[in-house]
Amino acid sequence: MQAIALQKVEKAYISAPPQLAERSLKIINHLRLVARRNRSAARMDLEQACALLLADPANSDMRHAETLMRGFKQAVSNRPVFYQPGTVELSFDEAWLGRLFETMENGDDDSFWFLIQSRVPRWTQRNLAYLVRSISKQFHQI
Repeated sequence: MQAIALQKVEKAYISAPPQLAERSLKIINHLRLVARRNRSAARMDLEQACALLLADPANSDMRHAETLMRGFKQAVSNRPVFYQPGTVELSFDEAWLGRLFETMENGDDDSFWFLIQSRVPRWTQRNLAYLVRSISKQFHQI
């Protein structure tokens, strides 16, 4: 029998988490700015806010992102973490939203709904989906 020589490993490398597409990162950075601007604003009920957005679509470009950031805590039932604009790292909440935007871009409706249903209570899933789709469409037009 022959002994097997093991190589000594100097450093253990941890693989980096997968990165988001550049378009998704731009949306996340925009949402970071909106979250920063609205951090002292009152929280809002997503259902009522979405109903108002549907009733009055004028000047809704900014209001969809603002509504999402002000109601995000209600949708995920814990305090969301958003880093400073321009930060390279992503929080769990930012990465999750980024994946939602990427599934929208790729037309992967099954993954889109899986992500939403895995984290958002049933009563607010449609409202969150509406806001994410609206924001994605707005950035697609830019």
